[in-house]
Amino acid sequence: MFTGVQNRLNQPDQSWGENLLNAVATAGIRHLFSQCEALEVAIALPPHSWSGSQGRIDGLRVSGRGLEIQRRFPIAEMSFSTDAVAIDYMALLSGKIKLAQPTQAVAQVVLTEEGINRAFQADLVTKKLSSSTIPMTFSEVEVQLQPQNQLRIFAKARSSHGDTVPVCLNTTISIEQRRRLRFSHPHVEAELIPEPLRELSQTASMALVEVLNRMVDLDQFNLDGITMRLNRLETQGKQLMFSGYAQINHFPGQG
Repeated sequence: MFTGVQNRLNQPDQSWGENLLNAVATAGIRHLFSQCEALEVAIALPPHSWSGSQGRIDGLRVSGRGLEIQRRFPIAEMSFSTDAVAIDYMALLSGKIKLAQPTQAVAQVVLTEEGINRAFQADLVTKKLSSSTIPMTFSEVEVQLQPQNQLRIFAKARSSHGDTVPVCLNTTISIEQRRRLRFSHPHVEAELIPEPLRELSQTASMALVEVLNRMVDLDQFNLDGITMRLNRLETQGKQLMFSGYAQINHFPGQG
């Protein structure tokens, strides 16, 4: 089999070479997700040359939808693309794509309001919602996306005495250090809270914002071989859209 693959790689058949690279790349990228509704991978070679055998490809383009990380965090859409990339030709002979050096890709990610609220039900998230500097835990968190990078957040807070307090607040979402989400300028909608509970609800709201600011960190997702960094976010209707870059240290599933 090894000899057969090597003989085919030595032939100037660009379409066969691209198909082989695409198949290997698709298998590696699928490795990142516990669920994948659709995935398209395209590796570009220079015209009229099988440069994979020369250790170079013109670029890698990936787009997917209906993705899920660790069976808990839904991603509506994700795409990234690279410029020219140097690869290890000998590794390709054994059915692997090995980068000669780390590379960067332009990346875009789209989350939906529904997917965000599903993520708040994941065990990892509910545990973090119990991590506050005050004796209070949070449940039934619901996020509503608003124009101009605003979020409306509803939740229930339970104090150490067993009292349940409703939370309703508006906050602005932004990017901090290219990897964290920052919830700032919180405003409690006091008129929606029963008057006897408003002071406690205010305290609970600030505590929830504190927890959220410690919780959402891209490094916690730990994608195999890929480090995500964000430059921009924007709310559009029921979608939260991110753009940034991905540093690919090694190819997924082949580190």
